[in-house]
Amino acid sequence: MKFSYKATNKEGHTITGIVDANSQQAVVGLLKKQGYQPIVISSERKKININLWGNKKVKLQDLVVFSRQLATMVGAGVPLVRSLSSLQSDTESLYLREILTSITKDVESGMQLADAFSKFPKVFDEIFVSMIRAGEEGGILDDILKRLASMKEIEASIRKKIFSAMMYPVVILCVTIVAFFGIVLFIMPKISQLFTQLGGPHAKLPIYAQFVFGSGTFLLSHSVIGLVPLINSVPVISKLPNIFLFTIIIGVIVIFLIRYIHTPKGRFWFDGIMLKVPVIKTIVSKLAIARFARTFSSLMGAGVNVLDALETTQTAIGNKVIEAELKYAAKEVQNGKQLSEPISQSKHFPPIVSQMLMVGEETGQIDAVLPKIADFYEEEVGVTIDGLASIIEPIMIVLLGAGVGLIAASIMGPIADLTKVVGNN
Repeated sequence: MKFSYKATNKEGHTITGIVDANSQQAVVGLLKKQGYQPIVISSERKKININLWGNKKVKLQDLVVFSRQLATMVGAGVPLVRSLSSLQSDTESLYLREILTSITKDVESGMQLADAFSKFPKVFDEIFVSMIRAGEEGGILDDILKRLASMKEIEASIRKKIFSAMMYPVVILCVTIVAFFGIVLFIMPKISQLFTQLGGPHAKLPIYAQFVFGSGTFLLSHSVIGLVPLINSVPVISKLPNIFLFTIIIGVIVIFLIRYIHTPKGRFWFDGIMLKVPVIKTIVSKLAIARFARTFSSLMGAGVNVLDALETTQTAIGNKVIEAELKYAAKEVQNGKQLSEPISQSKHFPPIVSQMLMVGEETGQIDAVLPKIADFYEEEVGVTIDGLASIIEPIMIVLLGAGVGLIAASIMGPIADLTKVVGNN
């Protein structure tokens, strides 16, 4: 049964939280054991949570704050259970609060922190859990938590930059596509019909208007809109306008494409495409290299052996194609080779990575050498994204202006010609 409580700690600060217990007396005993003085304890009614959007998630920013706060408290010598309980009441994420309630209970019952985290793989990934486990075994949990906090902060910063850079062009592109097909579907056919009626059967639209109308018609007749006749036999669907059918078909295709990408084969195919698209391949490859260097060095610094560190790092790369190269490298290491040898043969790892790895292997300081590579490529990713954002905006404005001008000319040109025809008659 769940109980919510309000209590004061040794410093006199008021804390609140939720715990699982058999009775209020058990909650009182639990709080006093942690050094808290209970004020109010009340039972929680069960709530039915309806999640329309699938699995619950914790924002990366909330995870960054949690990691940094836990690192600070553990580093200051605060007992782990008390640290988790305090953060449980401070977090703004309701789902993270539920998770911390469960983790606090597990740790208090004697479970290792890494094992408690591993019960929530969608929030605390394999990298997070592995590093926590290495920190517990090596007695350097506070240092590992600081590294994790730094890693999550860098990841959040890069994601924010990518999102900000892509938002403007995506919105502009969507508006342009919708406007183009709207004009081709609703305006151009009427203008063409009116032009033929007033100008005679031999009247032709201007060449630029023919281009716009013809290209739009071609796209519609040779794309998914061509499926419309196949589904028009369904009585209910046949009553819908073609534009709605077109939207439905596009939506279905997008859903199936997303589901395919979430399969192992589809993800490998998609990641391979990302490594071939100009500019994007630069960002993806540099980001993957930075993740590899940062994660692998952190695990090595925590005392994890090379093979286990490679196996764990593979999941943090974010690209299945490069992940496959790391799996091959792990097999070569298992056969007795140094990691720098298979990495030097990689198509996506630049020579500097294998060279720095070689230096780290010779000096026994891989955990000190690789972060420099991570810093370098993370900075490169930031510069590339900033440069791309500064270039995309003027290019999109020019392209949008050209597109709007062409569409406007395609509409106004025939109207002007019709005016001349009517005036001559």
